[in-house]
Amino acid sequence: MSHVKAGGTAKNVHDSPGQRLGVKLFGGQAVKRGQVIIRQVGMSKRPGAGTFISRNFTIHAARDGFVAFNQRKVKTFSGRTVPRTEVTVELVAPAQPPTAKAAK
Repeated sequence: MSHVKAGGTAKNVHDSPGQRLGVKLFGGQAVKRGQVIIRQVGMSKRPGAGTFISRNFTIHAARDGFVAFNQRKVKTFSGRTVPRTEVTVELVAPAQPPTAKAAK
């Protein structure tokens, strides 16, 4: 027989809701001033021209325009350079590639 009365498993029963992080507006989409572009924890994506970052690292649009993503090298604290994504808001829409119907 057991020396301790059966108690069931009480560990790891906490279940919190998701934080709804991620990209909210993708490249080429229209954005208005103040709108959220990316919600993130830490600075995995960097703010560029036409954007600003808030205290919880959310990237917002600073002006009306179109969202664009670019890769750039960023120097870390140790001196190493790593690629990071830069989010910008451009005033003109990106050029659309020609469709199959327009080519004929």
